[in-house]
Amino acid sequence: MQRWSARIDPPWSLDGWRAAARLGLAAAVAPEQIDWLEGTEASLLDAPALAGAATSGAGGGAPGPRVSKAFLELAASVLCHRDPQRLPLLYRLLWRIAHGQREVLSNPADADVLRANALAQAVRRDSHKMKAFVRFREVPGEDDAFIAWFEPDHHIVDRVAPFFARRFAGMRWAILTPSRSAYWDGSQLSAGPGAQRSDAPADDSREELWRTYYASIFNPARLNERMMRQEMPVKYWKHLPEATLLPRLVRDAGTRVEEMHARQASVPQRRIPEAPLLPSAAAARAAEALPDSLTAKRHRAAACRRCALWEPATQTVFGEGPADARVMLIGEQPGDREDLSGRPFVGPAGQLLDRVLAEAGIDRTTLYLTNAVKHFRFQRRGKVRVHQRPDREHVQACRSWLAGEIEQVRPDTVVCLGATAASALLGAAFRFSEGRGQWHTLHDGTPALVTVHPSWVLRQGEGAAREAAHALLLADIRKLGGPPAV
Repeated sequence: MQRWSARIDPPWSLDGWRAAARLGLAAAVAPEQIDWLEGTEASLLDAPALAGAATSGAGGGAPGPRVSKAFLELAASVLCHRDPQRLPLLYRLLWRIAHGQREVLSNPADADVLRANALAQAVRRDSHKMKAFVRFREVPGEDDAFIAWFEPDHHIVDRVAPFFARRFAGMRWAILTPSRSAYWDGSQLSAGPGAQRSDAPADDSREELWRTYYASIFNPARLNERMMRQEMPVKYWKHLPEATLLPRLVRDAGTRVEEMHARQASVPQRRIPEAPLLPSAAAARAAEALPDSLTAKRHRAAACRRCALWEPATQTVFGEGPADARVMLIGEQPGDREDLSGRPFVGPAGQLLDRVLAEAGIDRTTLYLTNAVKHFRFQRRGKVRVHQRPDREHVQACRSWLAGEIEQVRPDTVVCLGATAASALLGAAFRFSEGRGQWHTLHDGTPALVTVHPSWVLRQGEGAAREAAHALLLADIRKLGGPPAV
């Protein structure tokens, strides 16, 4: 019986395995005829490469079968496992599907299916633990740069890294593991070889703050030590700064529960207030007495009731920056972080804008930043507040506040970030796709540059699309350095 070898590099590559599997099926090479290899390991019988089976004409070159999405998803998970038998297992399943057993995956009692599901479950569990137990530490001497050390059981770094890129898009980070490492530079995700634990910082100044926070939220009344060790296995404790607290917290749990029972109940504190943060009556009267200034407008806007957005929002988010700023940047509306802090452009989109401004050589502190709509419009999904685009009526309700800011600051240039800001200043008929990147003129003669909103850049996913969007925004912002073409 002729034997063949198939090498998969990297060993978790679905594309690599599919290409080899197609060759095997096309050449009618049975599962028991293939030595599946990883990395630099050699075939025990020095079997020739599987590609030779196709060129030899074995099997007639029959096309491979169409398989279900469920099989591909199962294969992608199984390939990340470290079990050396996973490659022949997947090929054996594929061979069976190609030879008439198309419903084999629907039989959970099948030995091959049972084993494949077990491997996939282990990979999913390992991925979940990585998401839960990775702890970043600040790189000494670098701004906004962090490194984490983790020791996964399986080949999951490439699988899980996009999660961290989405979650921590506003910072530069690296996740180091013994066999594989992932890197995020703020816009591009990449991977490289493994590292050593000594390559990661031993600790940082934030860890003591984190331990204080963890100790404060630890609820001894809900302690289930067996469940805690199941969800947070001891092998992961070396990655967790809070693990040093656990023995004491567990030991003192009984005493703390007794203290909690004896303590008088208190009203819980909400992250998001029940009612908006309104100015006091005295502050409102003082604002009315102020001369017509940005401060006076800010105080008056805090009590605005012209549309319904004020009611669920935490507070009005007015503009911020020098009263004589030469450039005014106008966005759509505040987001979750802006709503809670009362300041514009402090969330993920604002952090991206800061990086773009820095790349363009523009000091944010010299700019006046505001939004066309002054309250956060959102839809609540559980505990999360999801952004909703404001309607035309909301833009109209805030028109006088925005006009007042422009009139008071009198900028030399206005930048419209996104379609909502552009239509608020240039009219509902403005076509964003045609006018983006160009100079326009407001009714008072002020030059206005139209570009994309930083949040649009963040929505472009990963890789080339994100890079292109970032470059587009940067190119537009750099136009502020030259004379407006109006």
